[in-house]
Amino acid sequence: MTVIRKKGPSQIQFWFIALIIGIVAGFAALGFRLAISALQEAVYGVPDPRMLHSFVESLPWQMILVIPIVGGLVVGIILNRFTPDGRVRSVADVIEGSALNEGRVEVKAGLASALASLITLSSGGSTGREGPVVHLAGVVSTWVSDRIHANGVTGRDLLGCAVAAAVSASFNAPIAGALFALEVVLRHFAVHAFAPIVIASVAGTVINRLSFGDVTEFARPGQADLILYIELPAFLLLGLVSGLVAVLLMRSIFLAEDFGNAFQEATGLPNWLRPAMAGAMLGGLAIWFPHIIGVGYETTLAALNGSLLFRELVIFAIIKCIAVAITMGGRMGGGVFSPSLMVGALTGLAFGIVATGIFPQAAPSVTLYALAGMGAVAAAVLGAPISTTLIVFELTGDWQTGLAVMVAVSMSTALSSRIVDRSFFLTQLERRNKHVAAGPQSYLLSLYSAAVLMRGIDSPKAASRDACEAMIEQGIFLHPETTLEDAMPMFNEWGHRFIPVVTKAEPGKPSELLGALHHVDALTAFSRALSETAAEEHS
Repeated sequence: MTVIRKKGPSQIQFWFIALIIGIVAGFAALGFRLAISALQEAVYGVPDPRMLHSFVESLPWQMILVIPIVGGLVVGIILNRFTPDGRVRSVADVIEGSALNEGRVEVKAGLASALASLITLSSGGSTGREGPVVHLAGVVSTWVSDRIHANGVTGRDLLGCAVAAAVSASFNAPIAGALFALEVVLRHFAVHAFAPIVIASVAGTVINRLSFGDVTEFARPGQADLILYIELPAFLLLGLVSGLVAVLLMRSIFLAEDFGNAFQEATGLPNWLRPAMAGAMLGGLAIWFPHIIGVGYETTLAALNGSLLFRELVIFAIIKCIAVAITMGGRMGGGVFSPSLMVGALTGLAFGIVATGIFPQAAPSVTLYALAGMGAVAAAVLGAPISTTLIVFELTGDWQTGLAVMVAVSMSTALSSRIVDRSFFLTQLERRNKHVAAGPQSYLLSLYSAAVLMRGIDSPKAASRDACEAMIEQGIFLHPETTLEDAMPMFNEWGHRFIPVVTKAEPGKPSELLGALHHVDALTAFSRALSETAAEEHS
């Protein structure tokens, strides 16, 4: 089966464009990371951003409280001015762009979201940088797709290239970057997308290594291997615990978002003040728990090194979940991947301390549990077990722990999917009535409206005007903007071959009969879309 690029470059040209996109997206990710470090140094005065938590402990409490409030206020003003709904764009919007918008994302709102997230992460926000970086990469690919008039297949592949490069450049993880783009964004592993995505991912990695060298984000001390294979059941249990923790993290975020929406509706709080209120709550928490500030790599590394006490692990994990929920529920921006790594590492180490205390002779290093927990929680949150497993290996440079991490990841994703049915990103889309999780057979119906597929009332083979008017009198009709997602159940319910399409009545202007949507036309369009999607995903 062959995918035909109806418009756009040849294969060789496309690979060259993929390389260029990889370079640009890689530099965008690098610039975002360096900008966070520079702004954190300017705001907090910290010389080394990786030691932010330790440095903040010595600051006056008034400064710790005020900085997130000011940051939230600036974020609110930016989002209120440059986005239509005051919401930060992130990975979920990139997935939506891939599925529903031919690989395009919102450019203006995306740039505003990147700036807002930059300020959030530099002023006390408790999220990660991967979400805004992925969407920023989508802005790059959207601009290129529009310039070359790319069709859906080409646009989606270019989006995958940009995402892969951004992830690779952010984490020095070329394999995971490529697989993240395929597994999470494109949601298929077609051969036609694989080669250009790998090219872009390698380009992003080269940019990272030219800037920082061939170093890993986290370095683990000591022996990481399993001592005995009988230890694997412990990692099965860790996977179950991690799956529950991932579900709690996701639900806390959505609960905070719902509470924020309800509070805003009840009080009339303007959109631009919502992030500032979240900043005030974060500042209050940070006075007592400064480890919630920023991406959280210092605390994650401390967990991987086994240098935290059990009570610290439990308290830090709970407070981090609360802080992430406040940040995202307050619409301050940022991503969920880095927080899930931190919560997972804390959970894993806490579990490891208990496990090694019960079975000291048959247990590996407690830090191995931290590593496995880090991957297990992140995989369950992202709904991406393959790329998350690999990114844990690439972040730590430790490939000798494969069995433990894979066992924990498989159990956590299996359990979380049974409880919440879908990943964090797909749940975000579902809450916006974007039914991407159900697959093409569901979301393709939303791409076709009655106005596009109907037969005009005066066109050949049009439905009888008298028949249409009789159906309208019975209350059987559609509006031009009605999609097949709503129209198809009506055909099944009413059993008619066609349904009239009328304009909405307005004061002083009655509704007008435009034509009729025929069931056979709707089925033909849906069948063609499914066929094209299958060709793209399996070629």
